[in-house]
Amino acid sequence: MPIPPVPPTEPVPVAADTWLIPNLAPGEPGTYVPVNAMLIRGAEPVVVDTGAPIHRELWLEKVFGLVDPEDVRWIFLSHDDGDHTGGLHDALALCPNATLVTNAFGTERLNLERPLPLDRLRWLEPGDAFDAGDRRLRLVLPPIFDGPTTRGLFDERTGALWAVDSFAALTTGAVHTRDELPAELYDETFKLFNSLISPWHEWLDVDRYGRHVDSVAALRPSVVASAHGPLLTGGYIDDAFARVRALAGQPRLMLPGQPSLDEFVDAAIAAAPAGLTPA
Repeated sequence: MPIPPVPPTEPVPVAADTWLIPNLAPGEPGTYVPVNAMLIRGAEPVVVDTGAPIHRELWLEKVFGLVDPEDVRWIFLSHDDGDHTGGLHDALALCPNATLVTNAFGTERLNLERPLPLDRLRWLEPGDAFDAGDRRLRLVLPPIFDGPTTRGLFDERTGALWAVDSFAALTTGAVHTRDELPAELYDETFKLFNSLISPWHEWLDVDRYGRHVDSVAALRPSVVASAHGPLLTGGYIDDAFARVRALAGQPRLMLPGQPSLDEFVDAAIAAAPAGLTPA
């Protein structure tokens, strides 16, 4: 079936020398799934994740409209999910002076698709950091994640936190901050997405998980950017941490099953022009 059009987006300032690189995918009618990356354009520019394959050309245009590829010194890959690796090999080819920050398990998984240049890698884990010239960037384990290779990134200079898949929620279009979203949409889709991304929350010990969430919140970020949610500042940051903390021990939300798929297919067939079967 054809993909509905989505509103165009432009890079959004997050902090000093830091931009959100936004793209959108269609969700329910009138809503969209953010598919974001980030760029830090400091003394040693850092590309933070590389978008989804469907947005590859848009991602390349937006990132390299802000920074010369040859100036990029770091590519930080939060994890190996496809919606974060869409422009990875393009970035490696276009940015000959860049080192890829990932981890050993991420490398093993990515190598199953296409080998990475080992001499351009740096393997770091939560608690490790790297110096990007005018700032120190620390790796953290975010409070919500859907893959074992996931690592977030905290900029100690600006206080900006890349929370990866944490704090996901639908948006209404090319709007990128929490206060631009309808409260009802945010409430409903935050709970849905963060449960779907991390269904293991159902089996968590409340106190032990709370201590992990608190350890990330203790960074006191000035702004939180994420791959699938709005930019968070001020009290919205504390609110988001409280929401994921409250997921511990709660039943996970279930995905639609085959009956729902049958309904979607029947509706698509009914809406197709005579003689055509939607693919």
